[in-house]
Amino acid sequence: MKMSDLSNLTMENIGTWPIPVKVATVLLICAAVMGLGYWRLTTPKIEELKMAQNRELELRAEFEGKQQKAANLEVLKKQLEDIKQTMGELLQKLPSKTQVPDLLQDISQTGLGAGLEFDIFKPGAEQPQEFYVELPIQIQVTGDYHQFGSFISGVAALQRIVTVHDVKIRPAGGEKGKLMMQATAKTYRYMDEEEEAAAENAQASQ
Repeated sequence: MKMSDLSNLTMENIGTWPIPVKVATVLLICAAVMGLGYWRLTTPKIEELKMAQNRELELRAEFEGKQQKAANLEVLKKQLEDIKQTMGELLQKLPSKTQVPDLLQDISQTGLGAGLEFDIFKPGAEQPQEFYVELPIQIQVTGDYHQFGSFISGVAALQRIVTVHDVKIRPAGGEKGKLMMQATAKTYRYMDEEEEAAAENAQASQ
């Protein structure tokens, strides 16, 4: 078949087309229909498949994380019990409101027992914290390094929790070799039920 004959082919004389031309035309139409069908039907399904695969990866990672937590559940429970026990022991070292005067006396007696002379021993205003109350004590004593060390060690050895902050040491006027130490000792007590309720109400109103 000549190329000039192809130019004479029209839809009106399709019945007279040569068989090879008819076959080629049918194949082209089928290919076009399949391509359109692929684009309109298959492409969205591929996108859905990709989204499903991504979701599968997310769910798998979530499952593995939960599985790991479940595997460590007993360990976490044991850690929680240890934390509760530690908190209980710490709370036992915090005095109640009625025990604070005795603790202040213990601190004072520790200093006197170390041979220090108290110039200032002044408890400050209580400072409520989240679940305990902090009581700062302004201290100024006269002595020497050895006596200061004995006092700090003795305070640290008390059954109740006492911390020492802002320590400043300088020569004391008067007797040669004497030093003056200024510091802030902080002791702590736990809140009673009324104080806890008041603190919660104050926090809620903020």
